[in-house]
Amino acid sequence: MLGYRFTENIGESSSESTFDSLFKLFKELLLYTSGNIAEALEWLTELDKEYNLTDDNYGIADFINELNERGYMLRQTDGNGGYIPSAKMEISIRKKAFGDLFGNIKRYKPGRHTTRIAGRGDEHTSDIKPFEFGDKPENIAISESIRNAHVHFGIDDFMLSEDDLVLQETMYQSQMSTVIMIDISHSMILYGEDRITPAKKVALALAELIRTRFPKDTLDIIVFGNEAWQVELKDLPYLEVGPYHTNTVAGLDLAAQILRKRNNPNKQVFMITDGKPTCIKKGSKYYQNSFGLDRMIVNRTINKGIQLRKMGVPVTTFMIASDPYLVQFVRQFTQANNGKAFYSGIDGLGNFFLDSYLANKKRK
Repeated sequence: MLGYRFTENIGESSSESTFDSLFKLFKELLLYTSGNIAEALEWLTELDKEYNLTDDNYGIADFINELNERGYMLRQTDGNGGYIPSAKMEISIRKKAFGDLFGNIKRYKPGRHTTRIAGRGDEHTSDIKPFEFGDKPENIAISESIRNAHVHFGIDDFMLSEDDLVLQETMYQSQMSTVIMIDISHSMILYGEDRITPAKKVALALAELIRTRFPKDTLDIIVFGNEAWQVELKDLPYLEVGPYHTNTVAGLDLAAQILRKRNNPNKQVFMITDGKPTCIKKGSKYYQNSFGLDRMIVNRTINKGIQLRKMGVPVTTFMIASDPYLVQFVRQFTQANNGKAFYSGIDGLGNFFLDSYLANKKRK
């Protein structure tokens, strides 16, 4: 008799090795420890004790040896005998961040920011149009133009006139220059909430997105506390929050300086912050006030947003705090800059970055 036979569900077998499982977790821990391998390994050992991540055949010591053999860490040369992450590890961390946050990238057309503007662009389409004075000769569709001449004049009296010429339509594929501003003031770790690690992870993922999908685009990363300074991509996993106030004006100033040097017509700033500016520079001295929103600091910050708007640079603020008075300030700043603001919390940060970055950015 035909029918179904039910057996015990023994689950799906995983082909992932113990090393691969531990490696994923280890890379996450490295972000939390700002690249401190010893501290990350201590955490991994404690997690193994609690959750039995290893077995009698493969232990944490085996994992450490394999990390070393595969070239993911280098021994320090200062005589302490410790290890530091290698360039290979930094690339792997960046790829993991990309996979974790931008896993839905497949639904987008890869390789460029497509605009809705047809005409004298840089990417050929399947459409054709009549030749007009000023069109580029290299865009002439040779086969179609000769076919038109043949229809009009025949073989015996064949000639090619301007009326026969047609061109392949092109689409603009815009290039983008982006600056990511990351707030590293002390408030980014206040009240036991880690906001800096998600910020680093998003910046790493966006860097990998640009490197693999939009190689003509540029990405610069700056951090801001009492002052603002530029950081290299390789240093990003090791960023730490400091005993700083939040000088948003200094960050926006540096972003503007960087973008003035970029030749791309499309420019933007992504700012990750808890939203509260508490510091500006008055001459050579700091003017600091952590109690509420200081009117002088707020006005300078909003004026800087207006200056960027006049440069054609929108600022997209990713607000990772929910205090009502801070939200109100961010709305005021966004309106002055004509930019955007997302109040996502730390969990939704990646999706908002992806949607904002991949949107059409062509502006005349």
